[in-house]
Amino acid sequence: MHSGAVQAGLLIHEGQLTYAEEGLKKIVDLGEWWADRTGGLPLPLGGNVIRRDLGTAHINTLSRLLHDSIAFGLKHRDEAVQYSMQFGRGLDRARTDKFVGMYVNDLTLDYGERGRQAVTRLLGDAESAGLIPPVKLEFAQA
Repeated sequence: MHSGAVQAGLLIHEGQLTYAEEGLKKIVDLGEWWADRTGGLPLPLGGNVIRRDLGTAHINTLSRLLHDSIAFGLKHRDEAVQYSMQFGRGLDRARTDKFVGMYVNDLTLDYGERGRQAVTRLLGDAESAGLIPPVKLEFAQA
């Protein structure tokens, strides 16, 4: 049980699935907020950055290796979920599987056009708000 000393917070990771059990109340889901704001674009949660000065051949190799690693995990989902349970802070298998699916899915394998639009939008909004300098985006292909 929580002391109530804090009136609001941001829940990440497993907390997205367990907050109600902890007696917490959802005010806003940032994924839903983002989708409403952007016409349904996926919320970019992370990305891999590769230095341009490594050159096209190295960038393509790194991109392919990342793609192949993700594809392997998706193809062997049961084993991946079982492995990830050791990091799941007490989630049962069903919720671990749900949690993994929230973050490792077809968009992880390939952003696609919608994913690229989402990343461009997120960085553009951050730039417009004065939070980051202009960013020149290039998406590597596997």
